[in-house]
Amino acid sequence: MRIALFSDIHANYPALEACLKNIEEQKPDAVYCLGDLVGYNIWPNEVINEIRRRRIPTIAGNYDQGIGLTSNDCGCAYKTDREKEMGAISISYTNSIVNDDERNYLRTLPTHIRIEFQLNNDKLNLLLVHGSPRKINEYLFEDRDEKSMLRIMEGADADIMCFGHTHKPYHRILPANSGEYPHYRHAINIGSVGKPKDGDARGCYVLLTLHANSSIHNKEAIKAEFFRFEYEVEKAARAVEDSPLPNEYAEMLRKGI
Repeated sequence: MRIALFSDIHANYPALEACLKNIEEQKPDAVYCLGDLVGYNIWPNEVINEIRRRRIPTIAGNYDQGIGLTSNDCGCAYKTDREKEMGAISISYTNSIVNDDERNYLRTLPTHIRIEFQLNNDKLNLLLVHGSPRKINEYLFEDRDEKSMLRIMEGADADIMCFGHTHKPYHRILPANSGEYPHYRHAINIGSVGKPKDGDARGCYVLLTLHANSSIHNKEAIKAEFFRFEYEVEKAARAVEDSPLPNEYAEMLRKGI
């Protein structure tokens, strides 16, 4: 079973097009989207409708939740006054251009998707969330304390937990105590399609591979491949500059920050 997972498109339609083309080339068995379809660029309706047209199972991101509720709060953790000012412009602009039908779609998205596998007498739970199982806008960075990450995953009964929100991809394998046999849990941040923040302007998604002999007791039995793809960054950046959105968002796209 090969599962493609992508997240955090943020109204960047050129990036979504390139992502989906790249995913098609990998011929996965299933495709899921982990939210934040909108915000920070000019194509929220186009992104939403492409996801709907392809019938890709999707969960709500914090930005989707905000726009779905016609809120002026996206649940983002802005640190400076300028970031807060820019964020206010972005959510106001997005609210002004999202159509009613697309807004209703965002409002009805589920908060998580749980998939249970039964392999070699082992139950293996895959949990898809946006931020964390506890809160849609909780940031799970790579340097999160191991005990804290394990508590979150154990509390959610997740053997594999895939999430986005930070826009910084990583895969951590966490050994958990489970009696006689080791039990490994996988925390996988799948990165961002349309607003990378790891210094690489290319979009990112993950291809998760489970084999017939995959087991929670074998840390090598779960494979997560990170795919980076080129897209028309300049087109997306210029779209920002030609809109009421702050020009800083265009430079962030160009630099991948």
